[in-house]
Amino acid sequence: MAGKEKMINGYKHIPYRNKGFIAEEMSSRSEDFYQFLDSRRSVRHFSDNVVPEEVINNILKSAATAPSGAHKQPWKFCAISNAKLKSEIREAAEKEEQENYNNRMSERWLKDLAPLGTDTNKEFLEIAPWLIVVFKEVYNLDENGEKLTNYYVNESVGIACGMLISAIHNAGLVTLTHTPSPMNFLAELLERPKNERAYLLLPVGYSSEDAVVPDIHRKSLEEVIQYYT
Repeated sequence: MAGKEKMINGYKHIPYRNKGFIAEEMSSRSEDFYQFLDSRRSVRHFSDNVVPEEVINNILKSAATAPSGAHKQPWKFCAISNAKLKSEIREAAEKEEQENYNNRMSERWLKDLAPLGTDTNKEFLEIAPWLIVVFKEVYNLDENGEKLTNYYVNESVGIACGMLISAIHNAGLVTLTHTPSPMNFLAELLERPKNERAYLLLPVGYSSEDAVVPDIHRKSLEEVIQYYT
């Protein structure tokens, strides 16, 4: 039987009950979900096939369900399909990447990147039908322009981005986490307000027919999981 509404600290709280499963179904569902996510790969070769805006909207709505510090929801998602703007983003991103590869990155960093096949060419920023730029709101602004504090901004936006990537995969699409540092040019090109900082750039679409991905492997579960029982 459902619970009742409660007032806590003067605020209304409503009944909630999660949908539980028996042990066997939990095991099956959790294994299926792991196998599904384990098939996700970062892709650099995109098709220009159209992706409906409705799909992008549903993906972004899913990301926006993420938990956040004090429920401040300190994120903005900018979805871009305009060809001219995508071209401008590519040009600016490649300029930063050329500086990174030629002057900023250490030899060790470049060596670690070599297996991924990445370089300063970012043609996927023009080919992919959509670019999603995630901005973090380092603070909010009230109606008078006064600063309001946001809490755990990086953590909150990071969780939302993880859910966003999962939602993209769930829709049968591919993406790549692209962070051309520094990313100030994104706020300038998209004319974002002063309280926002670019956090992540994601091309979104279908993989091309000739797409390939690096033959690399994730760490074993023994390397990333520690139980205390």
